[in-house]
Amino acid sequence: MPFNDLTHPALDAYRSEVQVPADFDAFWAGTLKEARSFGGEAVLARLDSPLRLIEAYDVSFPGFGGHPIRGWLLLPAKRRDPLPLVVQYVGYGGGRGFAHELLHYAAAGFAYFRMDTRGQGSSWSPGETPDPIGSTPQIPGMMTKGILNPADYYYRRLFTDAVRALDALLPLSFIDAERVGVTGGSQGGGVALAVAGLDARVKALSTDVPFLCDFPRAVRIAARDPYGEIARFLATHRDKSDAVFETLRYFDGVCFAERARAPALFSAALMDNVCPPSTVYAAHAAYGGPKTMVDYEFNDHEGGGPYQQLRQLAWLQEALGV
Repeated sequence: MPFNDLTHPALDAYRSEVQVPADFDAFWAGTLKEARSFGGEAVLARLDSPLRLIEAYDVSFPGFGGHPIRGWLLLPAKRRDPLPLVVQYVGYGGGRGFAHELLHYAAAGFAYFRMDTRGQGSSWSPGETPDPIGSTPQIPGMMTKGILNPADYYYRRLFTDAVRALDALLPLSFIDAERVGVTGGSQGGGVALAVAGLDARVKALSTDVPFLCDFPRAVRIAARDPYGEIARFLATHRDKSDAVFETLRYFDGVCFAERARAPALFSAALMDNVCPPSTVYAAHAAYGGPKTMVDYEFNDHEGGGPYQQLRQLAWLQEALGV
């Protein structure tokens, strides 16, 4: 498998040319204000499961437009409240899956929430949250859904859901609102990065091979989908390139990174054909808080896998005081 992107030292020196839109902060402040007008209480239902050392809850909360968003909340059965919270967002095409699939966060002492992804959850991990909003013509997938206008773009809804998850969870009596981490890989890493840039309540960010960063470069060099959905859309809609890339500036991880201040752990895979490492490094370079980067030189989009999971758990325990 060849290196298909920059390597060190060029990788360290690379900087994105993406510029933050002048009305970026106003756009997102207005979006979140509107979403919060629908209320924000979480509804928890205890899950009847064979798990004995973990309490599992099926959770619903109002996201963008007040639409119900699902998720799993896992807690250590024997614990001392309040607990630090880790919220995980899911990779492209996946949903929240099953409650028993990811137990290591709760086993490590965190309250753990895995948010479902609206309109996805049928490619590799099942989900149960629809996206009830339509769009203009699009390439199959989510990347071009409403892409001609920032107000209509799919990721406006998903990023808003992700912030609203914090709104719903932090008032719970067993959650320590001062010890909140967000995490995810690929699309989930891009969503976590956006939340860290939008919400100062985030005290730790762990983002692995994050997607949705440095769109102008990613769309032009990524060897595999999902960025290819945008390229194929533009191959048909030849006159829409300026409008597309203007929309994408409002959702670029580079722009969110500039606004984030929480300590962050990044990871990149230098043979990644899905999220080229230069796009991950672009977000890392722009990041406004303390940051650490971990490379996996000979890995594709799977990145560090279980090696990174162990590193991440230890890092989150230190960052959130477990």
